[in-house]
Amino acid sequence: MLWSITLLGAAAGWALASIPGALLGGLLGQLLARQLRLQSWAQVRGLLLREREMDDDELLFMLLGRLAKCDGRVLDSHIRMARDEMQRLGLDDGALRRAMEAFARGKQAEQALQGPLRALQQRRERGEVLLRTCWRMAWADGRVSAAEYQLIQEWGQLLGWKRDALKALADEYEPAKPARELTPGDYRSALRLLGVEAQSEPAVIKRAYRRLLSRHHPDKLVGSGASAAQLRSATDKTRELQAAYELVRQRHGFR
Repeated sequence: MLWSITLLGAAAGWALASIPGALLGGLLGQLLARQLRLQSWAQVRGLLLREREMDDDELLFMLLGRLAKCDGRVLDSHIRMARDEMQRLGLDDGALRRAMEAFARGKQAEQALQGPLRALQQRRERGEVLLRTCWRMAWADGRVSAAEYQLIQEWGQLLGWKRDALKALADEYEPAKPARELTPGDYRSALRLLGVEAQSEPAVIKRAYRRLLSRHHPDKLVGSGASAAQLRSATDKTRELQAAYELVRQRHGFR
């Protein structure tokens, strides 16, 4: 990438001042690429176009989109997890549209995210929320690939986290034991967990699920002084709710 920026600088210099300008432009382009650690044309485009600063939700859903796509294919479980997060945040129509657009852009893996992540280094709690949500996305399909793990570690370092803290957070989301898949025989247990009846309408089931998800979500504990065990418990409860909702949703045949 370094030589590309050098050539770009040289071309601009040539246009302005022929050979001396090309030499100076090439040198400046090389220095700029090294200073800004430019690794792709997407980063260069972002620099030249002065892309607007992302808000927190936009950055979050770009990260989730990139995670969902990093193994090559976005699964239904990834999309449901992103939708759950949008619903939990209670986004209005405009914010919801921007979140969906950010998720789609994240899947393209073109826009540079280093700058927005570094900008959150002074907002430790917000960075922790981002990382925890990313781990939930990574585990959405029941496994974490090497590519997903590497991405979250890189993002954590950009947020200013030390390696041991990132490892502790990763361990927190590692299932203590393989999650048992709910079977049709667990249907009534799933209904009880969600607090609904077998004859409940889909809208009622969705509201009950969202309410419980919001109540038990681990993000509510971030910055509250909660212990790792409490955060782990909240994470496990969230997984139970998601599994129960998926079983009921499939049995009732709604999306």
